[in-house]
This record gives sequence, C-alpha cells and structure tokens, in this order.
Amino acid sequence: MHRRHFIRLAGGGAIAATTAVTLGGCGSALPPEAIAAWQGPGEQPDVRRWLVGHALLAPHSHNLQSWLVDLGVPGEITLFIDHRRLLPQTDPHSRQIMMSQGCFIELLDLAARQKGLRAQIELFPQGAFGPTTVDARPTARIRLVPDALVRPDPLFAQIFHRRTNREAYEAREPDAAARQAISASVQPYPMRVGFVGAAQPEVLAQHRRIAREAWRIELVTPRTVMESFRVLRVGPKEIARHRDGISLNAPMARALVALGLFDRRQAPAPDSLSTQAQIQDFNTRVDGTPAFFWLVTEGNDRFTQVNAGRAYVRAQLAATAVGLSMQPLSQALQEYPEQAVPYAEIHQWLGAPAPRFTVQMWARLGYAPAIEPSPRRGLAAHILNLKA
Repeated sequence: MHRRHFIRLAGGGAIAATTAVTLGGCGSALPPEAIAAWQGPGEQPDVRRWLVGHALLAPHSHNLQSWLVDLGVPGEITLFIDHRRLLPQTDPHSRQIMMSQGCFIELLDLAARQKGLRAQIELFPQGAFGPTTVDARPTARIRLVPDALVRPDPLFAQIFHRRTNREAYEAREPDAAARQAISASVQPYPMRVGFVGAAQPEVLAQHRRIAREAWRIELVTPRTVMESFRVLRVGPKEIARHRDGISLNAPMARALVALGLFDRRQAPAPDSLSTQAQIQDFNTRVDGTPAFFWLVTEGNDRFTQVNAGRAYVRAQLAATAVGLSMQPLSQALQEYPEQAVPYAEIHQWLGAPAPRFTVQMWARLGYAPAIEPSPRRGLAAHILNLKA
C-alpha cells in the first residue's frame, strides 16, 4: 500500500525554519536496529530458528508481522496468527492476514530447501477458520524432514533483496521475458496471473482510475484511515521501539510531531490540505505506473487465501530477480462496504466476477529506484516458547 506517504507539506515557512533548527543534519534513514533482521539470522543452534529468521522477512499488510510460531515439538514448527495484529476495518474478513500467513510459509519453505529439508506443510491441522473470522487454532503445522532429493529454489537468493516499493516507477514496461519469469514462478499454485500494460491502453486507464478511487475512499473514510494512523511510527525512536507498522522518518514529519502539529488521534478532514496532498501524490504515481500485475483464484476459502499468499511472494521474488518492483494495491480488493464499487469494477475488468472468483492480489509493476527494507521485529518477537 501507499500508506507511508502520510505527510506532504507545501510552504509553511515557520515550520520549515523550526525544522532546520531542531532537526538540522538529521537524515531519513531508518535506525539500524529496526532493519537488522535483513542481515540474516546468523548461525542458530536450532535450524528452525534459522528458517523463521528468513520467513519473518515476508511481506505483510500494514507491516504488522502477525506471525507466531511454536517450537515446542522437536522437528516441527506450528504457525499461529497473532490476534493483537489484525486489521478489522480494512481487512474485516482477515483475507489479507491469511495471505500474509502464506507469504511467511513460502519463505520458510524456501529456507528449508536451502538446508536440505523437506517441509511437510499441513494447513489448518485443527480445522480451517470460518469465512469471516479467525480464531486461536493454528494456521499450519510444518514438519521438517531431511531429504537428499530436495533441491534449493533459486528464488531463495532474492529474500534479502525483496522490497515493497511505493515510489514512482519508470515509464518503461516490463519486457516479455520478465513477465514470463514472474508467471512461471507461480506455477506451483492453481491460480490465474496476468499483466496489464500499454498494449491495452483502455484497460490500463481503467486500472489507474479504479486504483485512484479506491485509495481516495480509504483515505476519506475515518475508521479506515485511523487504522493506518494507529500503526504509524514517526521518527527513529518510535521506529526502533516498534519495528513494525508504517514508518515515517522524514525530518519535516518529525518536526510536526515534535511541535504537536500532527495529531494521530483523529482522522484529518477529507478536504484538508494533508488529505488532498496525499490523494494527489498517489494519483501521480499511479498515473505513471507502466504495468499492473494481478492474481485471481476460483473460490476464496482459507486454503486458497494462504496459497494465494505463497504465490504472490514467489511472484514478487521473481520480479526482484529481474530488477522489477511491486506495490500491492489492496484498497480495491478489501471487503468493507465503502469499497463495494471499486471491488466490483476490478473483478469485472479482470474477467473474474465475484463470488465465483476472487482477485487476491493486484499490484503496480515497474522499474523503480532502490529503497530501504521495512522494519522487522526480529526472531524473539515471533517465537512463543523462547527456550525451545
């Protein structure tokens, strides 16, 4: 999502002057401890910790990292959802949470292959969640078995390079070879993937229009924008303390918080300068996006959602391998009432009428400048029984 660009300022000489005095020389780089996990888990006495140290680098909605693992049974990893880290407003049925669980499982599987281990993955060993809620039962039980026939997957090499890139993309389109590499990466899972680009100008224009409208809706709906505000981490101290959520470390934003001019306790008015600036900023980036990637499933049960997450992270790793960036456009895929029209429209334009089909992923695709990784909370935050 584009939620990191919460602050855009125009003018404001007094604020700018104060910023120069209070934050002079301060950069916007993330604090090293917040991104230390991207250096790798290092050698671990228990290989399962090494695997989890890679899996926790998976993408996650709002960067909430709602993964908890139980290592109490030797040779097994049991994955649970951290119920303190859900998105009841923008993801009311926890579909995106389930996809994020799938992303974690896929990276864990890739890491296991590097160690010559076959990951026997049993989804929902105590039964699947219902269609609209999740509960305390595990998402997966993973048994690790040494297997000389297991071969490493080339996508593993991209785990530390993968980024969700929200910046402006270059005008040039991904070529046919790059698109084919992304499509091929998803083949282990039974779902449709595709691309929209300049060869379909009318369709491309519609994709841009739907993305703009869905973003506007989320930004002007108080309860949904507040869900993002609650996990907004401003400045190095907050970012280092939480190591999750939506990081904002620009000096001007930090100055606004220090001066008490950015109140995260209430949503800005839809016609406020900050809201309108965010809308315009997003629109500019979407209108310059050269291509979109999509992933569609038949059905939408919990197994399908997890496997859609596994497929998506493979697609993103494959895109990384060929120098491309992706940014999910999740707003139009969300199931809260205000998004009903964009939801129906994107399903229509992708030939995937609901409820038979579900657009599980829709993302910007293109070439973009390199960016820093997102903060990660580290191994200890995800392991239920640290003595295991």
